This record gives sequence, C-alpha cells and structure tokens, in this order.
Amino acid sequence: MSETSAAAPASLTQDEAAARAATVTVERYDITLDMTGLLEGGTISSVSTITFSATPGTSTFVDCVAEVSAATLNGTDLDLATITAGRIPLEDLAETNTLVVAASQSETASSEGILRTVDPSDGNVYVWTSFEPDDARRLWACFDQPDLKAVHAFTVTAPEQWTVLSNSAPAEVSDEEAGARTWVFEDTPPLSTYVVVVNAGPFVEVRAERGGYDLGLYARQSLRSQLERDREELLQITEHGLAWFGAKFAMPFPQRRYDQIFVPDMGGAMENWGAVTHSDAFIYRTPPTHADRTDRTNVILHEMAHMWFGDLVTMRWWDDLWLNEAFASWAAVWASAALPDYADVWASIALTEKKMAYDVDATPATHPIRGVVPSVDVAMANFDAITYMKGQAVLQQLHAYIGEEAYLAGLQAYFAEHAYGNTVLDDLMGAFGAAAGKDLSAWTTAWLDHAGTDVITLADGKVSVTSADGTVRPHRFDIASYDASGALLATTPVTAEGVPVEVALPDAAAHLVNATDVTFAAVRSDDASEAWLGQNAGLLPDSLARAVAVNSAWAALFRGEIAGPEVVSRVASVLEREQNPQVTGEYLSMAVTAAELWTAPDRVAEQRALVAGAAATLADDPANRDTALRVLASHASTPEQLTLAESGAAEDVQVAWRLLRRRAETGDYDAAAVAALEARDPDPESWVSALSVRTAQPLAEAKEEAWQVTMIERRLPRTDSAYALASAFWRPGQDEILAPYAQRYLDAVAAIRGGGLLAFGLQLRFYPTQAGEDVAVAARAACEGDTLVPFVRQTVVRLADVHSRQVVARAR
Repeated sequence: MSETSAAAPASLTQDEAAARAATVTVERYDITLDMTGLLEGGTISSVSTITFSATPGTSTFVDCVAEVSAATLNGTDLDLATITAGRIPLEDLAETNTLVVAASQSETASSEGILRTVDPSDGNVYVWTSFEPDDARRLWACFDQPDLKAVHAFTVTAPEQWTVLSNSAPAEVSDEEAGARTWVFEDTPPLSTYVVVVNAGPFVEVRAERGGYDLGLYARQSLRSQLERDREELLQITEHGLAWFGAKFAMPFPQRRYDQIFVPDMGGAMENWGAVTHSDAFIYRTPPTHADRTDRTNVILHEMAHMWFGDLVTMRWWDDLWLNEAFASWAAVWASAALPDYADVWASIALTEKKMAYDVDATPATHPIRGVVPSVDVAMANFDAITYMKGQAVLQQLHAYIGEEAYLAGLQAYFAEHAYGNTVLDDLMGAFGAAAGKDLSAWTTAWLDHAGTDVITLADGKVSVTSADGTVRPHRFDIASYDASGALLATTPVTAEGVPVEVALPDAAAHLVNATDVTFAAVRSDDASEAWLGQNAGLLPDSLARAVAVNSAWAALFRGEIAGPEVVSRVASVLEREQNPQVTGEYLSMAVTAAELWTAPDRVAEQRALVAGAAATLADDPANRDTALRVLASHASTPEQLTLAESGAAEDVQVAWRLLRRRAETGDYDAAAVAALEARDPDPESWVSALSVRTAQPLAEAKEEAWQVTMIERRLPRTDSAYALASAFWRPGQDEILAPYAQRYLDAVAAIRGGGLLAFGLQLRFYPTQAGEDVAVAARAACEGDTLVPFVRQTVVRLADVHSRQVVARAR
C-alpha cells in the first residue's frame, strides 16, 4: 500500500456513499483474522472475502486503510499500485463478484479501530475493536458505510490462552497449531460494518441463563473480584433491559447470546450487535456509589437500546446519527426509571445530560439536531451533547406531545417494517404520525432543523414562548403550583405553539414552569415565584421539580445574569433537605464547578468551603456518605472537615486519593503516603491516581510531568482517575505556573490529524480553564478556517465560549 494511503485515508462523502450504494449490494463478508502477532507485537493480519452484486460494467472502490499484500477481484489480481487514500479501485464489475483482500495493520496502539493494551499489574494483553463511524476499514477491506449491510462470518486465530468474542456465538473452537486456537463464529444477521466486533484476551468470564437469554460478562483478570462483586447487579439490569425493550417494542432481541465485554483503556461504550464493548472503568475498582451505579445502568441500557435502534434498523447516512444516539439515550432513561433503585433517574438526567445540552445549545458549537453531513469527518464532530442529549430531550417532548400509546405504536410499526434495513428520518416520523393521527412535519422541522433553545415565560397569567430565530416549536409541559410550605397545590398541563396562552393557575407561593421537565426550554416564572424558588427550592416535594428549579439558576449563570456563588447558594439550600442519592452527587458536582470556575478568584476558597460544608452534612446520611466524603476530601478546609475526610479515607481509597490531592494542592505533598496508597489501591492503573496527586502540587515540574504523559506521550489510560487529571492540573490559584500551558494546549490541538474522540478525548479535556479572556480569544482564532479537524474545532469552539462566560462571571 502506498504511504499516502496509510497516512491520509480519504473521508467518505455522502455523495460517494449514495453512488456506491446505487452500484453495489453486499451479500456477505467472510473475514479471517490472525491475532497471534498481537501477543508479543502489534500486528494483526486479515483476509477479507466480500461477496457482492453490482451493476455490470460499473466501477467503484472498496475501503482498506491497512497494508494490502494481495487483492483479487473475480480471480484476477489487482494492481496494488493503484491503491490510494485507503481505497482500492474496482473496475468493470460483474453482476456477481468476489473480492479477496489480504492486509495487515501494525498501528494498534492509537485507538483508531483497534487497541492492544497491556495490563500494567500482570502483563496480560487485551485487544478490543470499535469501528464507529468508519474504522472497520483499518483492519480489513470493506464497503465501510452504514447502508451497505451484510452478513459477517469471522474466523479468528489467536493465542491459545485468549478468549475471542464476536457478534455471534462461536460455532467451533479448535487447536490447529501449537500455542494458538482458531475460533469460527456463526453468521451474523445483516449488519452495518461499524457494529461488528472482535475482542480478545485472557478474560474472566461470567455466564448465566436469564430470561431466556445466554448472558455473558467479561473483564480482565486483574478485575476479577470487582466483576464478581457486581455480577448479580449487572445480570439483573441486562435481564430487565432485554425484557423491557422486547415487550415495549413488540420485538424480542432475536439472538439468544448477549455478551458485554469490559475492556481496558476505552472511553464510553460501543453498541456492537450481541457483544457490547464497555470501558472497564464501569467495573469500579472500589464499591460504586449510587451515582456510579446510575451511570453504569444508563450506559448498559443505552447500548442495549441500540440493538433495535441503530443495529437492527440503521440510519442510511450519518446526517441521521441522532436517530441512533438520541433514541438510545431516551430509551435508556425510560427503562432505568422502571427499576426501583432508579425511579428518580429523570432528575439525575436533568442535572447532568440535559443541563449539558442547554449549555452547548447556547454556544457557537450548537447545530440543528439533524444537519448537513457531507462527509464522515464532519459526522464525527456531531457525537456531542446536541445529538445525544438535546436529541434525547426532544424525543421526551415528542413522547409527551403524542402520548406514550401512540409513541410505542409508532416504534413497533417502525421496527416491524424496517428490521435489518436502513431508514431516514421520514420513516420514523411517518410511523409516529400515523400512530398519533397527526401530521408531524411541522414538529419535525421546528425541533430538528433549527438550533437554539426556546424561552418559556410565565407572567400576568399568560405563557409565552420565544426563540432566537423566530422558530415556532410546539411545547407540551406542566406548570406546578406550590404553597408556602412547598406542598403541591395543582399541576396544570399547557400546550403552547408560539401564541401566548392564558393559563388558570391557583393562588400560590410559587409556580414552576416545566415542573415535570418534559420539554426542552429555558423557563422563567413570574418574579414572585422566582424569588420564592431562589430561597426555598429545597421545599419542593419531588426530586425532579427541585432539579428543574436548580437548573434554572444554572441557566441564569450561563446567560451571565448571576455569578457562581448564587448557584452554590441555591444548591446548598436544596441539599439542606435533599437526601436522594440519585441526585445529591450531581448537585455537589454542579456546586464545585460553580465555585471553582465561575467565581471571582478572591471568593473561590470561601465557596469551596461552602461546598465542603454541604458535603460534610450529607456524610451523616448512610445513603449519601460515600459520595459526600469523596467531595469533602477534595475541598476540606477546616480541621473538622479534614478529620471527617480522614475517617472516610480509611474505608475508601477514592476518598484517600482525593484527600492526598487536596493536601498536595496546598503544598503538603506526602510521597510516602502516595506510595503506600498506590500499593493498597486495587486499581490496575493506580499509578494514574498517584500522578494526579503529584500534578495538583503548585510546582512547575509536577505540571510538566502530567503534560508529558497526557499530551506528548499520550499514554494516559481512559479511567475515572485519568479523566480527573485535567482538574488536578488546572487548579485555582496556580496561575503563574500554569500560564505557559495555555498556548501549548492550542498548539497541541492544532497538530491533531485524523483519529477521533476515542483517540484524543483525554487531550481535549486539558483546555486551560483557569486562563484569562486572552486565551479564549486565541482559542476562537485558532478555530477560524478549516485547519482543525472538524471534531476538534467543534470541541474547542464550545470550550472557548464557555471559558469566556466563566471569565465574565469571575469578574462579577
């Protein structure tokens, strides 16, 4: 393969994909992989045999971003010198064709399509693949676009000590040569290339029969005890999800085997058909908090929902990515809320995912939920809070707008008609509209084709809806009315579509607009209600209403109307009464962000002390103790708070790490304590937590070490402690030491070429949050033109805008 092909693979355009789909129909892939070279080295070899039909006499290309050693089309050798930009030209096609391509890939350390990792605790090697949006081509030849679905059959030779996992069950496992075994897998159903998978390594295995399914859980050997600790909960959630979605969609998951593989050094999860790949950060090293469990449950059900929405029925092109991700996000919360431990999950979502969607929608990085996606590179930029989280909220609004009965009837008809096929948005909205007896074309255009957040205002007995660009969006929501004690007097449903609507509300101490949080809008009640809520939001009788009231304060902060201390104050007042462990951690996290990044420098210490005080009070409640102590340890400032945090450090290494980091931040670094805790920590990557403690020090050499590991060597694994490293780096009050790193960050992101969020997500997190407006200006300037990779540009545009807002708030 030419050097150009390997270094600069072309990004498939929508026009090219449409032309190829008009020419080619793929029947099957028979893919043989040799993974034995990954035990000691970094090379994987493949032979991809593609059986496909085509319009006779036409030409097209097949994708392969690997080192091609041989290629034949219908028995004739292809000229390898014609391969360019990761594309193999295919000329003069027959009606039926067989293409055979042998290739190898030695770039297995960058998370682009494949990652080979070595567990630092025991030296075991693990390999995972993740192909969204177009990385299957990095391992074997394929028509790498979502609407050319085909059966896949994998035969994999791997080291004898490894377990190999793919989308379907293994039909045969044999020892064909010394030191190796060959795994032959059953044919998959027709699948898009981006949802097939091969993972391998000496995994710990848990298998169980639940609800008529053969369920598997896998993790690396060093996490055996943690997997055993959580196995029952993981199996229960999986059984619940398969039963819930199968019944609600009137279509059970059609494959008996359903595996979940928890792999090292992966961000998030990937919805591979029948074999979901999760980051093993979700196999928590220490007993998980309720917030941890909520997170994990949401991710498990999100990826499972993709079995129907994304895998079974797939968007034709990436402009409808939101069909996959927004639906899976919505369905995961919907299914979680049916579990007793997670009944208040919508309140947690309001304070996290929905808040993030509001924030992004207010920045220049916003975009319509459905937009123009001319190429796959552009699609990568849309894996964001608009696609996932605003999309989720809009589907929740549609659910309220047409009612659950019509909503489910529409989904059932959609799945029944399009199973194993590809769709566009009109297919789904047509199914919803037919079930509801409504023309949803105006709803679709208003909600999906326009960016921005409406403002719903209650004043003088009328509800008004305004939007920045004049778009009229239909809203269905509730207004709750409360007496002075916080008791609910009435809930009034409202439907508003642009024209002010008169509402009959009872006399009350306060009215809360969108109290059940079913629409996506900024809300403003009358002045008396806002004043009462500012002091008494904690009195509201349900967790979702309290979350909506606090979110309204955050929105005011984001608009520049208030500063961080006002948000800290409102959160603290709510936490005087809030005991729900599904949301207390989210409130504390919001308060920490407001205190550290949205508060004048001379008031940061005072505001952090308020957060620590709220956490100390919560620590008295057994249900909230673990979460509260972790926050307290990061911000403790009084002897009493430090003593309380020390008591938690004895039982929870997460508390212990945070307390050491807090001490290091103040100049009290204890190398012996760090070494002892690293030895005690069951986390195979405990070295990252130790690095985080060193990084928090107000020392130039400490910052440089973290910078080298993260930005230069890029050897930071994707774990919870790694995600926290940026916060340890950019500490308040360390401005002089940190000053040089602002420009270094901009230089580093400008150098990113290719890759994706899995490859560079950790590096982008190192945005210089403590810098001044001059850095935000420089960041925006760096985003002008098209020199940055699209997903990098979108990320930096968003971060720079939020940064400017924080600078304004710090000056208040």
